[in-house]
Amino acid sequence: MPFHLQMLLPGLLLALGYGLGDIDEAGLLTGALYVGWVLSEGRLPSWLWWFGALASSVALAIHVAPGFSPHVLGGPLQYSPDAGPVWLRLSWDKALVGVTLLAWWLGKAVPYDTRRMLQVRPCVLIAVGTLAVVPALALGMGLVAFQPKWPALFWTWFSLNLGVAVLAEELLFRALLQRGLIDRFGFWAGLLVTAVLFGMAHWPFSAGFALVAAVAALGYGAIFERSGRRLSMAVALHLAVNVLHVLLLSYPLRLS
Repeated sequence: MPFHLQMLLPGLLLALGYGLGDIDEAGLLTGALYVGWVLSEGRLPSWLWWFGALASSVALAIHVAPGFSPHVLGGPLQYSPDAGPVWLRLSWDKALVGVTLLAWWLGKAVPYDTRRMLQVRPCVLIAVGTLAVVPALALGMGLVAFQPKWPALFWTWFSLNLGVAVLAEELLFRALLQRGLIDRFGFWAGLLVTAVLFGMAHWPFSAGFALVAAVAALGYGAIFERSGRRLSMAVALHLAVNVLHVLLLSYPLRLS
């Protein structure tokens, strides 16, 4: 993908957020610096670019960068009687991480690794195992209860979950972090460290949820590698776990 097309996605997102009044001048400057850094791979020492891209992506994803306010699309919604209310918010900062890293990923000549074959059988086993183990673990720990439902504004939730949360998290944790760690330290070290860090990112919800998220991340990371680093496989599995959660279980989590 040519550089000017790579700039198009994040540029449009920043312009839209600014036009709606959710991104101010500080956010525009922060966003422009972030986009410029991420898309400068090859112009900087690889280690410097990687650490800078990782740190700035995390800062935006956890909403500590200045100038961004979420756009509320719905809420409060009571998806489960034993859980707190749900707000549907478009977080521009996390969305910027997703579209910028996506532009970076698509800018590679071949985003996936041609040296790694797509291993169909292991990928199927990983997907089935993850979809079985993760909900079972959450149920067994009492984090959720079995509550099948069709939640209000489901397709709005689905769009936000896929286009913001899942996309940004998989690009950050799998395409950027895990890929870099495995290339430097090997498969198991990279997979386990990434899973632990993914779990820690969910610690604010609860320690139990952090553990479940770390287990889920083992599945996302494994299918990413066994598919030849096809990001779409990790995104699809992550989204499937989240859809099972919202349709079949307490959402977001049972109140203690």
